[in-house]
Amino acid sequence: MNDNGKEKIISLEDIDYTHFWGSNDKMLDFVRLLFPKVKLIVRGEMLKVIGSDDDIAFFQEKLDAMMTYYDKFGRINENAIMQIMENGGGPDTEQSDEILVHGRNGILVKARTPNQQRLVQAVKENDMVFAIGPAGTGKTYTAVALAVRALKNKEIRRIILTRPAVEAGENLGFLPGDLRDKLDPYLQPLYDALRDMIPQQKLLSYWEDNTIEIAPLAFMRGRTLDNAFVILDEAQNATSSQLKMFLTRMGRNAKFVITGDITQIDLPRNQRSGLVQATQLLKDIDGISIIELDNSDVIRHRLVTRIIQAYDKDDYRNQNKETPKQNDNHEDISQLQD
Repeated sequence: MNDNGKEKIISLEDIDYTHFWGSNDKMLDFVRLLFPKVKLIVRGEMLKVIGSDDDIAFFQEKLDAMMTYYDKFGRINENAIMQIMENGGGPDTEQSDEILVHGRNGILVKARTPNQQRLVQAVKENDMVFAIGPAGTGKTYTAVALAVRALKNKEIRRIILTRPAVEAGENLGFLPGDLRDKLDPYLQPLYDALRDMIPQQKLLSYWEDNTIEIAPLAFMRGRTLDNAFVILDEAQNATSSQLKMFLTRMGRNAKFVITGDITQIDLPRNQRSGLVQATQLLKDIDGISIIELDNSDVIRHRLVTRIIQAYDKDDYRNQNKETPKQNDNHEDISQLQD
């Protein structure tokens, strides 16, 4: 016991505590003004509170509300803290259903096109959703945002993100480093999306306790995925047997989102894309939805849309110039994908 009262140590390891306290500890100084009856000592992720039992309990209650607010919105300010002091909650204006996730540094992640909105609604209404479209349409980013929101709302217990490692033939042993090093080149887009939406310290803790798991598709074999939001990205590069294996991993209280671009299939010519087959076989099953995104959904740099259109035109011209023999080959490939 301290001469000034009792002590309590509170850990802030689950949040980005440097961002939480603000530049030059601006928010910490503001909190100190609001709680003159307790002494606050910060050492990295540890916060020591000194005061009476009642004063510490009151501070703990309000700090928990502040951390909940920060965890949901990715930021906190003086106005939010004052609202928490008065009624225990943050500003009501922050509760827009359009916002999927309040990301880091004030990023507001939301569906920005009609097809992305259809994707959000489809995931709400169905347990399995296929999102098909070209690069830059936001299909993976939106799916990750929905997974993060479900985790924050405690609708699921974990997020599992996976991709087929086609470039490495799913044989990662020859690559240098540990498993994380081997997987990074193939899973980087998923890491990037998560880093936009979850504070770094929180994200690290999620990785350490497997609340968020990122692994190649081959690692899914033999598992049953319960209480999870599972995303298979780049599914056009999964074979029919791989995709069947993945889809049958679905357990209780699970959401599956499968994303892919059927114009960018990197499989050998004699292997059928499991994504093309699955969307045809499963399109009429209740509880499964297929959402198609197109060039109008591209939300990257404006040149990306023009690049996609230019390549589409070139593909069309080349198809029309093919010899009869080449046309036969093209028809064979089409039949593989039909």
